[in-house]
Amino acid sequence: MAVSEKIQTVDHKPHAAFFRQSGWLMIANITGGMMTLGVHPLNKLIPDSEYTAFGVLLMVVSCLPTMPLQMVLAQQSALALATGRERQLSGLIRQAWLWTLLVWVAGTLAVLIFQKQIVAGWRLPSVAGLLVTLPLVLFSLWTPMFGGVLQGRQDFFWLGWSSIWGGVARLGLAAFFVVVLGWGAAGMMAGALIGIGIGAGIAIWRTRDLWSLRPEKIDIKNLLRQVVPLLLGFGACQFMFTSDTMFAKAYFSPDAMKPYVAAGTMSRGLLWLVLPLAAVMFPKIVHANAKSEKSNLFGIVVIGTAVMGVLGMLGLWLAGPLAVKILYKPSDLAGTMALIPWYAAAMVPLALANVMVNDLLARGRFAVVPFMVALVATYGFTLPVMLNHFPGRLEVVLQTLGAFNLLLFGVCAWFTWVVKGKPASAGVPPT
Repeated sequence: MAVSEKIQTVDHKPHAAFFRQSGWLMIANITGGMMTLGVHPLNKLIPDSEYTAFGVLLMVVSCLPTMPLQMVLAQQSALALATGRERQLSGLIRQAWLWTLLVWVAGTLAVLIFQKQIVAGWRLPSVAGLLVTLPLVLFSLWTPMFGGVLQGRQDFFWLGWSSIWGGVARLGLAAFFVVVLGWGAAGMMAGALIGIGIGAGIAIWRTRDLWSLRPEKIDIKNLLRQVVPLLLGFGACQFMFTSDTMFAKAYFSPDAMKPYVAAGTMSRGLLWLVLPLAAVMFPKIVHANAKSEKSNLFGIVVIGTAVMGVLGMLGLWLAGPLAVKILYKPSDLAGTMALIPWYAAAMVPLALANVMVNDLLARGRFAVVPFMVALVATYGFTLPVMLNHFPGRLEVVLQTLGAFNLLLFGVCAWFTWVVKGKPASAGVPPT
């Protein structure tokens, strides 16, 4: 029996399957997300400086190129399974596994050498949280890699369970480390380490039938033509999702940053609702594109994302005060609620842009990528200028973020509906 006959993918054609799979991923994301959010009430038991340190270290992990890694592996997995190139996929997985390990080792050595400067520059209460973050970074790279393989083969059932079990372990162990052992930010990061490690372990185990195959040689030049636009395009999206906290941390004290971290944690919760739609859509469009089949999922996903994003934003505006009282200290209410309207509003156009990017890149329409990169670079230059021009105003960060998210949405919409360029060879596997 051929390899392609033994390794099955989920049927991508019926819309019923799409709604079932995206619904399950929503449940999994919300459950895993709630477990992750459940870690944050532990801030009531630790000093504000410890919680702010936790938020900063968490953003370091969030700024890793997890989205590009996952989408590259998802695209290559969907493409390989659609064209019977599983052994080449095995070689790609092994190479990615090895190189992420080597890069992590080099980065870890650099952090260990400069740990005193990092602790001082980020105003961390101790080096313990930084040291726990190092292995967390490695598992945070492997989780999206193998999660991308699950996504590409449309094994959404286990992709969801890896999120749920990782979240459960994260909450339970973080609570134990903080409440029982009194570890503060280091304990919360240790819970994250074990939880993400469990999620990575599930994904690695469930994809063993692919990466354990005897690998075949890959045409590196052709592969790079496919994956570099994916890395840059999805990297730009992730930068817009996560980098604002790192910018703000350099300009504001730990006390001022706590409401910002709280508002960001709650506002990004909107993405638990909408991102599963694009996650399920992406490999289906790659698969359909490789087989020259038509797919109308994009319109469904855009409308669903817009409706749920706006409703979620309004719900957060209305129910935000109650959520803040449950998750944080009473003194955090005013500062957090002053930022939530700006933060939540900035997430909606970004979520819609993300859907368009998924569709464009799945179809190999890479012409949008240089414009995305230029826009993100401009944002990275503009935000420090705005913070220097308006010192002491956290809302300026979110106003700038929201403006650039709207511009990103406009660019992606232009390339989606106006520019009808010829797709690149995304549907042609590297041979």
